[in-house]
Amino acid sequence: MGEDSTPSTLVLGLGIILCGDDGLGVAALERLRAGFEIPPAVALLDGGTLGLALLPTLEDADEVWILDAVAADAAPGTLVALEGEAVEVALRERLSPHQIGVADLLDALHWRDTFPASLRVLGLVPESIELGIGLSPAVAHGLDGLVEAAALELSEAGHVLTPRTAQSDVSLDYDDSNRVPPALGL
Repeated sequence: MGEDSTPSTLVLGLGIILCGDDGLGVAALERLRAGFEIPPAVALLDGGTLGLALLPTLEDADEVWILDAVAADAAPGTLVALEGEAVEVALRERLSPHQIGVADLLDALHWRDTFPASLRVLGLVPESIELGIGLSPAVAHGLDGLVEAAALELSEAGHVLTPRTAQSDVSLDYDDSNRVPPALGL
């Protein structure tokens, strides 16, 4: 990704949307995509639970921001920002099944000597990662703060994200299991 025509920074939304608050990384990524103009040097990727399948993508990135649920000794919905060694420690906590794959992915990056120059995690403390669609009220309330923090940190790193003037009417919060999203213009 470090070449002139391709992004050098990757923002990766992780999580399982079928496990409550574990899907917050994917929801935050979609809000970031919908709410901001993303500069060409930044790629947004819904990594879901891909684990080692993400290896080639991360190997090509100079900077990686991971949006995800993060285990911390704080109230649900609390914003957590980690960088450096704290990222690997947090992602080895195995909060949910997808993080097993993320820990293996980080190990593979080390083994192949292709670890990104910068790795950060921005997330929220989950309330529930039990099977079910929808974010808990505490996490749903904190989601906008997470998206704003991601946009601010990316801007401070030289990747200015400009807010879009017209917001999409499609909600990607995954916060209402009884609602079906509109047909996206189909």
